[in-house]
Amino acid sequence: MPTFLLGLLFFTSPSIVGVDVLTPLIRLTLLGFICITTFFVPALGIYYLYRAGYVKSLHLDDLSDRKLPYFLTAFFYAFATYFFSYQLAPLSEIAPEIGIILGSITVSIALVGLISLSWKISAHGTGIGGFVGAVFGIAVKFSENNLLYPFLIFLVLGGMLVSARLQLNAHTPAQVGAGVFLGILVSLITVWWFV
Repeated sequence: MPTFLLGLLFFTSPSIVGVDVLTPLIRLTLLGFICITTFFVPALGIYYLYRAGYVKSLHLDDLSDRKLPYFLTAFFYAFATYFFSYQLAPLSEIAPEIGIILGSITVSIALVGLISLSWKISAHGTGIGGFVGAVFGIAVKFSENNLLYPFLIFLVLGGMLVSARLQLNAHTPAQVGAGVFLGILVSLITVWWFV
């Protein structure tokens, strides 16, 4: 989700995230690094936990299997947030919004991990809710008409994702609804107060 969200913003509303001064190639390079740190590294970490026997299934169906992978993922996201906010000084000066957006996603994942200590909230719901909430918040706050069609497309895709999770009996409606609400809430707070 971070790669999709930042990719959308990098190429449809680059001035909002401060990357309008960067060439498309540099933006793609940044997206590649974001994809590595927020998708490939966490996925490999979860695969390692599975192979080492710390989790029973890569689907993370059991509540007991969800704790360690989510906190590990939150750690990787926190590293990416720190890296983009403090280690890439020239970039963080012109585009602090990248670190802010990654930070909000880190908070969402950490909250999913905390809630998963006792209840199986939908991480898929949180992810799509965060995406839709961020796009909606940015579109409204900055009057970005370029984001209208992507917002509508991802709203429909989000509905399909939530329906699929329910159809698979992976979650109850309350778990999916709570996940979507959490994602929207965190992303809207971030957009309104920090971006």
